[in-house]
Amino acid sequence: MFTNKEEFKENFLKKLEMMCGKSFGESTKRDHYFTLGNMVREYVSTNWINTNERYRTAREKQVYYLSIEFLLGRLLHHNLLNLGLVDVVKKGLEDLGIDLYELEEIEPDAGLGNGGLGRLAACFMDSLASLNFPGHGCGIRYKHGLFEQKIVDGYQVELPEQWLRHGHVWEVRRADLAIEVPFWGNVETKMENGKLVFRHEHTEKITAVPYDLPIAGFQTETVNTLRLWNAEPSPYPIHQDILTYKRETESVSEFLYPDDTHDRGKILRLKQQYFLVSASIRSIIRSFRKQVGDLYSLPQHIAIHINDTHPVLAIPELMRVLLDEEDMSWDDAWEITINTISYTNHTTLSEALEKWPVRIFQPLLPRIYMIVEEINERFCRLLWDQYPGDWQHIERMAIIAHHEIKMAHLALVGSYSVNGVAALHTEILKIREMNNFYQIFPQKFNNKTNGITHRRWLLKANPLLAKLITEGIGDKWIREPEHLCMLAQFKEDFSFLEQLSRVKQHNKRRLADRITMQTGMSINTESIFDIQVKRLHAYKRQLLNILHVMYLYNRLKEDSTFQMHPRTFIFGAKASPGYYYAKKIIKLIHTVADKVNKDVRTNERLKVVFLENYRVSLAEEIFPSADISEQISTASKEASGTGNMKFMMNGAITVGTLDGANIEMKEKAGADNIFIFGLPAEQVLNYDQNGGYHSMEYYYHDKRIRQVMDQLTNGFFPDSDNEFEPIFDSLLIENDQYFVLRDFDSYSAIQAQAGKVYENQNQWRKMSLMNIAESGYFSSDRTIKEYAKDIWNINPGHY
Repeated sequence: MFTNKEEFKENFLKKLEMMCGKSFGESTKRDHYFTLGNMVREYVSTNWINTNERYRTAREKQVYYLSIEFLLGRLLHHNLLNLGLVDVVKKGLEDLGIDLYELEEIEPDAGLGNGGLGRLAACFMDSLASLNFPGHGCGIRYKHGLFEQKIVDGYQVELPEQWLRHGHVWEVRRADLAIEVPFWGNVETKMENGKLVFRHEHTEKITAVPYDLPIAGFQTETVNTLRLWNAEPSPYPIHQDILTYKRETESVSEFLYPDDTHDRGKILRLKQQYFLVSASIRSIIRSFRKQVGDLYSLPQHIAIHINDTHPVLAIPELMRVLLDEEDMSWDDAWEITINTISYTNHTTLSEALEKWPVRIFQPLLPRIYMIVEEINERFCRLLWDQYPGDWQHIERMAIIAHHEIKMAHLALVGSYSVNGVAALHTEILKIREMNNFYQIFPQKFNNKTNGITHRRWLLKANPLLAKLITEGIGDKWIREPEHLCMLAQFKEDFSFLEQLSRVKQHNKRRLADRITMQTGMSINTESIFDIQVKRLHAYKRQLLNILHVMYLYNRLKEDSTFQMHPRTFIFGAKASPGYYYAKKIIKLIHTVADKVNKDVRTNERLKVVFLENYRVSLAEEIFPSADISEQISTASKEASGTGNMKFMMNGAITVGTLDGANIEMKEKAGADNIFIFGLPAEQVLNYDQNGGYHSMEYYYHDKRIRQVMDQLTNGFFPDSDNEFEPIFDSLLIENDQYFVLRDFDSYSAIQAQAGKVYENQNQWRKMSLMNIAESGYFSSDRTIKEYAKDIWNINPGHY
């Protein structure tokens, strides 16, 4: 089918006629896309079947990665690249008058994630398969993903994402493997054969139907599975209003992160989480029973990993299956559970550590609540032995306290491994945020610094750079990304650095064309592309960035002697629908952009762009084009970051705080190849714990800060009225929780320094090269090898 160009063309035309029932002359580009997609999926099917058969017969240990998010993006080119088919397909389609790039543009982004958490999960899936590890993903098939972002008069408006409107060519529906997931009802207890048994009765059931996606490794025969669960009505519902039941059932897999500012939204979120873990755990057990049979040996054959707290209910669900369905004792079930499940923590923000009110949790999941309550009771008894009489200490560590269930505590107690995602993050967990648990379970804690798949974010997203690298050091880096370090030999090679610069300019022109197409703005590609793209949250400090833009604008207007290299500030971010403050920041960015971009006296030197509906396919154009990567979170608040790694791998220079993986990036690339500013984590944590920060002092003593702050409310922006008072109040009245004003001077200084260094292009190119050269460490291949060896104890197959 894909052996050569001629064979491909023949099979493509036959497949198109069979699938679409029309001749090639009558077919559309969408017909061509679906034909090609089906051909690729069929091509991969033999290896997919063979991979699963190997796992079944060899009984090798497998890992299942449970995540509420899998931010896959487009898969057509990625699959062609991994299968080594790009050239054959591209040339064959060209002969038929079809542009492969145009077909790729037809594919919608699978928007099953919000940011780094979901993209990390997708990168891990790629690395597992590419390294021949037996590893699969379990997630939810959200009908509308997160949401499609539209900007109307500077405001974010959320629309349903329609990625499934025309179907999804990569998925295979497995209705024969559907699982009924129960909610509500009551638990009946009775004695049977001298043993107390539990029956969850009068439940409302939702059918979890699996849709399997093949995850093909890079030029290997391994094809793993990503299983996404779709919520559908039960064939035999016990419900008085069938239409209400249908609507409520389908809502479980309709949107990622429904608004949980009210009880109805909280119930839906909790339903989603249990739906994911119940279907996944029971599917894993069903498969294991067929392959091995003896559930007492489960930890020797299966590793279940929970990505953040959303799937933590996997712990009580596995206990429920072992207790109620497999008739095990509590001690045996607990021993199996805590040796099977491992947990990654992704935050140091206490508000991001999930807590569920008992009043919502108990009626929705009555049997699961009983198990969690028992886990808590037994854990508190252990704590009593450790800290006799210290009720306050026990209360702080309890899983259930003050009528709330603390999901992170449940994860810490019910797993055998707890890892952070960057060296600093893990130390903060051990020393501060989770120190109480570290004192009891020090052996559980370990660090696994995040990584990204270099195959998508360099080889696919930046083909010209990939080609230049291969010409310089050969192609070994594609399989072993640590070989990128060999690029350092070209640090003084003017010709190579010049070629590197030409690649960057090409990518900047491509993004500038995208901006023009999307916004109508004309962008100077000789300007510095200063880019901040990520989930919008106060701690990520997009606000610091835009306040600095306001300062630059003021300086350009008021100081005729002020010189700066032309700079284009580019933002991309979605704010959660219920996050009022984040939406205000989006409005501020657009308001500043409107003023700055229309001012003919300054817009040759300063422009602001907000790219609507930030997503994976757009990110693939953004990262290769960046000169400056903005990684400016308040130190100690960003667990790791992965966008910082994507920018680094594509030669952007980081302007950042000593936070998350920025620290390790600085260590790898060298302090001379990164721009560091701001409070260190220790000072931030000290302020958080002991106070002593007074933002009003910075307002009164720094006229730059006072000017931009006053401009938020003094009519500087026409027709804004009181629009930005919440931002003004948060920084001054509420004392600036994320130290925006405290770091403003340091940030302004480092930005000025970056601008001056950029004008020495030879130095800048060397810095860019050294970032690329040292980025191999941040490949997800390295991360997955560490997980496999240190946590999951799985081995790669040799095929």
